[in-house]
Amino acid sequence: MNSDEKRGCECAPPQAESTPSGRIDRSLEESDTENPEASRMKRAAAKHLIERYYHQLTEGCGNEACTNEFCASCPGFRRMDNNAAAVKALELYKINAKLCDPHPSKKGTSSAYLENSAKGPHHNSACSDRKMNRKDLNPARDDFKDLNYLTEEKVYEILDICGEKEDYSPLIRVIGRVFSSTEGLVQSFRKSKHHTKEELKSLQAKDEDKDEDEKEKAACSATAMEEDSEASSSRTAEDSTQGDNNVTKLGPDEVSVDVEAVRRVYSKLLANEKVEAAFLNALVYLSPNVECDLTYHNVYSRDPNYLNLFVIVMENSNLHSPEYLEIALPLFCKAMSKLPLPALAKLARMWSHYSADQVRRMTETFQQLITYKVISNEFNGRNLVNDDDAVTAATKCLKIVYYANVLGGDLDIEHNEEEDEEPVPESSELTLQELLGEERRNKKGPRVDPLETELGIKTIDCRCPLIPFEEFVNEPLNDVLEMDKDYTFFKVETENKFSFMTCPFILNAVTKNLGLYYDNRIRMYSERRITVLYSLVQGQQLNPYLRLKVRRDHIIDDALVRLEMIAMENPADLKKQLYVEFEGEQGVDEGGVSKEFFQLVVEEIFNPDIGMFTYDETTKLFWFNPSSFETEGQFTLIGIVLGLAIYNNCILDIHFPMVVYRKLMGKKGTFRDLADSHPVLYQSLKETLEYEGNVEEDMMITFQISQTDLFGNPLMYDLRENGDKIPVTNENRKEFVAQYAEYMLNKSVEKQFKAFRRGFHMVTNESPLKYLFRPEEIELLICGSRNLDFQALEETTEYDGGYSKDSSIIKDFWETVHSFGEEQKRLFLQFTTGTDRAPVGGLGKLKMIIAKNGPDTDRLPTSHTCFNVLLLPEYSNKEKLRERLLKAITYAKGFGML
Repeated sequence: MNSDEKRGCECAPPQAESTPSGRIDRSLEESDTENPEASRMKRAAAKHLIERYYHQLTEGCGNEACTNEFCASCPGFRRMDNNAAAVKALELYKINAKLCDPHPSKKGTSSAYLENSAKGPHHNSACSDRKMNRKDLNPARDDFKDLNYLTEEKVYEILDICGEKEDYSPLIRVIGRVFSSTEGLVQSFRKSKHHTKEELKSLQAKDEDKDEDEKEKAACSATAMEEDSEASSSRTAEDSTQGDNNVTKLGPDEVSVDVEAVRRVYSKLLANEKVEAAFLNALVYLSPNVECDLTYHNVYSRDPNYLNLFVIVMENSNLHSPEYLEIALPLFCKAMSKLPLPALAKLARMWSHYSADQVRRMTETFQQLITYKVISNEFNGRNLVNDDDAVTAATKCLKIVYYANVLGGDLDIEHNEEEDEEPVPESSELTLQELLGEERRNKKGPRVDPLETELGIKTIDCRCPLIPFEEFVNEPLNDVLEMDKDYTFFKVETENKFSFMTCPFILNAVTKNLGLYYDNRIRMYSERRITVLYSLVQGQQLNPYLRLKVRRDHIIDDALVRLEMIAMENPADLKKQLYVEFEGEQGVDEGGVSKEFFQLVVEEIFNPDIGMFTYDETTKLFWFNPSSFETEGQFTLIGIVLGLAIYNNCILDIHFPMVVYRKLMGKKGTFRDLADSHPVLYQSLKETLEYEGNVEEDMMITFQISQTDLFGNPLMYDLRENGDKIPVTNENRKEFVAQYAEYMLNKSVEKQFKAFRRGFHMVTNESPLKYLFRPEEIELLICGSRNLDFQALEETTEYDGGYSKDSSIIKDFWETVHSFGEEQKRLFLQFTTGTDRAPVGGLGKLKMIIAKNGPDTDRLPTSHTCFNVLLLPEYSNKEKLRERLLKAITYAKGFGML
C-alpha cells in the first residue's frame, strides 16, 4: 500500500494489513504483486469486515437478546476499550468469526456508516465532511458513539431521546463506555464557571471532536495502539489542565467534580434496572485498570483530578446491594486502598463536609462488604481473615470515612495538655539489651496513624462525631479475628500482612482489650527474661516479678513506700508481673490476691477523710482536691496504681468524671467537661451565657471567684489581673466562663494531676493504650461494666467435679442468685472473682466455673478468685444452700490454703 492510501484511511477503523505482530495477510501480499487493483479491492473488503467487527465489539448490534459472545449487545459480554477492540477485531476477521446483522433499531445509522466506509480508503474528504457537519448531524444521531465523558445536561438529553423511543440501549452503552474508562470518568461532571449555553455547547463540541479524533486514531491500525494509549494519557493530562481553566481554584478539601450533579444523575438513572446493570458491569471493568494506574503509574501525582473517579463512584447509593458485593465492590475497594496518602487525606477532608446520612451510607457500604465476606467464608487459625483482600481493602477504605466522620464532627483541636517536662525514666537495663541486640522498640510510645498525621487531627479532638463511633465497629469481624495473630502482625509491621489493630475503630472494646492483654503479657515476659539474663551477667539476685508484701492494716503505707522506691530506683520494674503477698496469709497470687489488693488500696486512697480527693454526693464522682496536704509523690503513686491495674488486667472500683480520662489522653478540660464533673457550676455558667438581660447590672459578678479549702475557709482567685475590679458583661461573659472552667479543671489541680499522670505513664508509656482506646473505653477498661447481667453469666458458666447445668443443686443455685438484690449480687461477684465489677464485655466474658466440693455438709462454699472457681458442696436443700451461700459472701475476707 502506498503512502497516499495510508494517509487516506487515518480516520478509519483497523485495516487488514495491520495485525498485532505487524504481519501482512499472505494472500493479499501475493495479489499485490500480481494485480494492484485487485489487491486494493480485497483490502477494502477486508477493511470493511474489520470495521463491522470493531463496531460490533464497541457498539453492539442493538439486539438486547443477542447470543453472539463477540457482540457488545450480548448480556454476558465484557466491555473493552477502543484499543483492545481494535486488536480483537483483527483476530475475529482472521478466524472468520460470527458477525451480527444490525438490529432494526440500529439499521439506519449502521447502514449509513457502512455506505460511507464502502467508498474506500481514498474517501478522506468524507471523514472531513463528517467532522465539519457534526453539529448538524448530532440531533439525528442516537448512538452517541463519540461521547467519551458525561455532563448532567448530556445525560438528561440522552435520557429524553431514549424515553421517546422506549429504547435505553444507547444510554446503557454510553454509561458502559464512560463509567468503565478512567479518562472518561475523570472528565465527567466537572464543576464549571458560569458560562452561557452557547459557550457550553461550543466547549463540549470541541472536546467531542478531540475525543472522536482519538477514538478513530485508535481504530486506524493495531500496530499504533500502544502509541495511542500513551497519547491518551497525555491527552487526559492536557484535558485536565484545560479543564482547570474552566474550574474555580480548588481548596484542600475540594474536588473539580460537581457532586450535586452526580447525585441528581444517579437518582434518575438508578431507578432503571437495566441502567443499574450497566453501572455494575462498568465498575467491574474499571477497577483493575484503576488499581494498575495507582500501583504502577503514579497517576494521582500527575493528575490530582483522578480523585474525581472515586467521588463519582462512591455516590452510587446501590453499592451496598448484593449484586455489587460479590465482585464489583471488592475490586473497587482494592483499587481505592492503593490511593497515596495525600489523596486519602483529600477524600477524608471532602467527605467531612457531607451530611451525617451521607457519611452513614458510605460507612454502611463498606461494613456491608466486610460482613458479607466474613459470613460467607469460614475463617479460623489457618484461614485468617487478615488474608482476605476484600475485607482488608474495605477496612482501609472505611478508615477514610472514619476520619471524615471525625473531621466533620464537633472538633476541639486546641486545649491540649502540655507534655511532661521530665521524660519517663528508661530502664537501667537498656545497655544490656543493646548488648543482646534487643533494643527497645517504640521508645516514644505507640505508633501514630499516618493518615491522622497527614490530616493533623486526632480522634480525641472530636467531641461529637457526625455519626456515633459505635457504627464503625463490625461485630462479625470481631468474632472471627484471631487476635494473637493480628497482634503479631501489628508488632512486626510487615507490608504483606494486614493488622486490624492499625484500624482500631473497627474493633470492639473486648477485642482491643485482648490485644492490650497480649501486649502487656509479652512485655512482662520480656522484662522477666531480661532480668534473668541481667542477673547472670551481673551476679545479682534474681527478681523476675514486681513483688509487693503488705500488711492488711497498713496497706497504703506499705504499698506506696515500696512503689516509691521502685519508681526512683528502676521504673522498668513496674512493667514486671505484679505479685502481691498479704503478710500472715497463705494465699498464692495467681491473680486473685492482686485483685483484692487493688480493691483495698482504692478504698483507702479515695476515703474522703484522707483528703486527696473530694466526693460529690450528687454525681457520686471523685475529683482532685486542689488544697490537699498530700505531696505530689503521693499522687504519682496513685497514678502508678491505676496504670498497674490496667497492666495486670484488674478492674478497679473508681469513680472519676470523663474529663480525667480525657486529660490522661492529652486534652485539657473545658467548659463542656464541667457538665459531669461539676454539674451545679456548669448549669450556673450556662445560665450566665444564655441570660438575655444585662449581666453586669443584674448579676454583679467579677473576674474574681472564691473557693473553700478543707476547713471551709474561703479562697479568692483572680481569673484576670485585678479581677475583682473587672465586671462580667454581655460582651466578655464567654471569656469569663472559659477561664472559670480552665481554672476549675486545669489550673487549680495542675500539680496534683501532673503527678498523677506521670505515675500513670510510668507503667503505660510504651503501651498501645492511647492508640487503641478512646476516653470512654479507657474508663470501661479500668472500671469494668456497671451492668451486671447474671443471665449472661449463667449461660457461660462451666461445671466440674460431677455438676452439670441440669443438676438439681445447680438449678437451685441460679434461682437463689437471681433472687439476690443488687448489693448481694456484688458481694457474690466479689467472693467468686475478687471484684464486684463486670469485665469489659459484661459478665458473659467472665467464664466462671462451679465445681463440686463433696456431699452435703455444714461447710461454707469457698472460691479460687484467681481462676473464678466456686467450690460448692452438694447441699441437701435449697434453703440450706441459700443460708450457707449468703453467710460465705457476707463475711468472706482474707486468703487461706485449702
